[in-house]
Amino acid sequence: MPVTVTQALDRFIEHYLQAQLARYGDLPRLEHDPDWPSPCLQGEPDPQGLQRWQPVLQSEPTDLFERLAEALGEPVHNDIAAYYSRYWSDPLRASCATGDLSLLFVWNAEDLERLRGNLIGHLLDCRRRKRPDALFFACTEPEDYVLSIDNQSGEVLLEQPGSPKFDIVAPSLAGFIDSLRPNID
Repeated sequence: MPVTVTQALDRFIEHYLQAQLARYGDLPRLEHDPDWPSPCLQGEPDPQGLQRWQPVLQSEPTDLFERLAEALGEPVHNDIAAYYSRYWSDPLRASCATGDLSLLFVWNAEDLERLRGNLIGHLLDCRRRKRPDALFFACTEPEDYVLSIDNQSGEVLLEQPGSPKFDIVAPSLAGFIDSLRPNID
């Protein structure tokens, strides 16, 4: 039976946290920002101002993708809606056969609104460049390429911003995520 986006994400997050704990014996930390709260934050900041965090399942449904579909004039592919509706998280680094990347997530409800605007902008740029309608979910490292899914087919695309060219790198988002390995610094 094919793996779903949520199953692939759950496995990746589990492997990411296991790798983090194996390497550092603790959760990741980031600089505490009282103006940018998140359900991801764990405990209190340490004396250096760093706070533990981890990806956390989103518990409240969002109407983001219905509103996004309305703005775009077409339905949003279920895979991208499932992807961004599953976890609150900071970006997570990963490796695949072709290199390193950062999976993008939303940090809090305010970040969902930023994402909506950025997805609309990206899709409008695709239309202007006469590329398939695509919605991003990751960026490559160190090059600044974008990984997105074709909003019609669900194929994973590698795009170079500002260019009409793109490559199909995977037949599905779930399969692509399932192929990733956590990249713990």
